[in-house]
Amino acid sequence: MKVLIVGGGVAGLAAGYELIKSNHEVTIIEAGSILGGQVRTFEIGGQQIESFYHHLFKSDVTIIELINELGLGDDLIWHDSSTAINTDNKIYPFASPFDLLRFDQVSFITRIRLGLAALWLRKNSNWHKYEGIKAQDWIISKVGRDGYEKVWEPLLSAKFGAHASNVSMAWFWGKIYLRFASRDSGIFGGEQLGYLRGSFGRLVERLANKIISSGGEIKTSMSVNNILIDEGKVTGVSTIEGGKLVNIAADAVIATIPSGVFAKLVPELASLDPDYFAKLNRIQYQWASVLVLVLDRPLSAYYWMTMTDKDCPFVVTVEHTNFVPHQDYDGKHIVYFSNYTDPQDPILDLSPDELLETYVPYIKRINVEFSRDWILEKWLFVDRAGQPIVHSLYHRDIVSHHSPVHGLYLANTTQIYPEDRGQNYSIRMGQRVASLINEQVN
Repeated sequence: MKVLIVGGGVAGLAAGYELIKSNHEVTIIEAGSILGGQVRTFEIGGQQIESFYHHLFKSDVTIIELINELGLGDDLIWHDSSTAINTDNKIYPFASPFDLLRFDQVSFITRIRLGLAALWLRKNSNWHKYEGIKAQDWIISKVGRDGYEKVWEPLLSAKFGAHASNVSMAWFWGKIYLRFASRDSGIFGGEQLGYLRGSFGRLVERLANKIISSGGEIKTSMSVNNILIDEGKVTGVSTIEGGKLVNIAADAVIATIPSGVFAKLVPELASLDPDYFAKLNRIQYQWASVLVLVLDRPLSAYYWMTMTDKDCPFVVTVEHTNFVPHQDYDGKHIVYFSNYTDPQDPILDLSPDELLETYVPYIKRINVEFSRDWILEKWLFVDRAGQPIVHSLYHRDIVSHHSPVHGLYLANTTQIYPEDRGQNYSIRMGQRVASLINEQVN
């Protein structure tokens, strides 16, 4: 079959790689100039690094197997993680149950309840029973309102903003259950996270090279105008090539694009299956933004620090060079300042310099000695589909990979559930959709 894949992120590349191994004719069309989607990279200190921070958990078996298959396994390095919570101008290490016991922002009894609730979730694999339940309600019932407001509410707000009170308990289960799988000895062990030496851009590059060397084609800087339908069956896509509108024929199309964009490219869905079309348009996203600062010295001693004060304009700092040695980046220190915001948030209109001006007083809450003189470089990246809003009834709005159009498939982060979106699950999804096409052939 001739298969077109719209989108050159890891889901699209993983699907293309699986299909090319099954002797299909594969073409990937990517609107941007760089492959990788949320795993795209840029250069700091002569080394590639992700625009949006990335690491692997030991439970990420799909991507680990793929890395090994592609001959990169020796470069997948497991590092000890260090995490902290920053609240009321104080930094609390938060990597073990013993750190939790020292978290004096809540009572000792609440600390015990927090630990027991996390352990309970880690031991329960039946996440279906949490569907339709709000994480806020479950957490308060198990750890009390103080534990929720001081620990979990800031973390939910960090991802979902004003939607935090309605986040699905099934999604929250996934965060806890899978996170502990990266600990050497369950809840009481230290956490190790994986990173591919030289960046995950090497995985993207290896996948692309395998596709091309096997006869596939990858077109970048090319946008799809429409997905073409004839009598309920996909026939290809229309795009602009060389300044002209061009139709590219296909037996099957995989779209790895946001749900709302997909709905616009296939308006026929509104009449073919109004319910499917409505679900596509009900999906809401938080925009993700990261300000990356390249410093001449460390900012803190931690890899991951959650900012819990409600006035703080960023929600997490990820000090990459407290995870990967700073020597790998010509001795430079790299910190991501991450935020998830509603699309209407005026902070999204700020330039990197304006955003830095807003952030500086709060960066000093991490290190009071911080100065602009430490900054060697700065970068700002924004993703409009950074985080689907996984509300308590979200499971009712997840659409099938099979669209109502024969031969047309959708594979995007809204269909990753109950897990949080990430490389591992995007690759797994790409592989699954490739298998659906193989089933279509057979």
